Amino acid sequence: MKEDRDIEKTYPINEFVDKLRRLADCLETGQRFDIQIAGERIYVPVRATYNIEHEREDGEEEIEFQIKWTTKDKEDEDKAGASE
Repeated sequence: MKEDRDIEKTYPINEFVDKLRRLADCLETGQRFDIQIAGERIYVPVRATYNIEHEREDGEEEIEFQIKWTTKDKEDEDKAGASE
């Protein structure tokens, strides 16, 4: 099991746009999205859910594009695949 992690990374606009474009391409084609954030490769499964969050507080506003999914142990996935 991987360690808990909470990282926020700022990217130059051209890199941010590239990552969004790759994400959109994966969503449109039904493929898994892979991204590296702060040195760790993340694999976003097709079954992930996507939402947009807006926050306003103390004169600041924020929009977050969120991708969420639950993780499973490789062993659990293997067992599920074997029983199908």
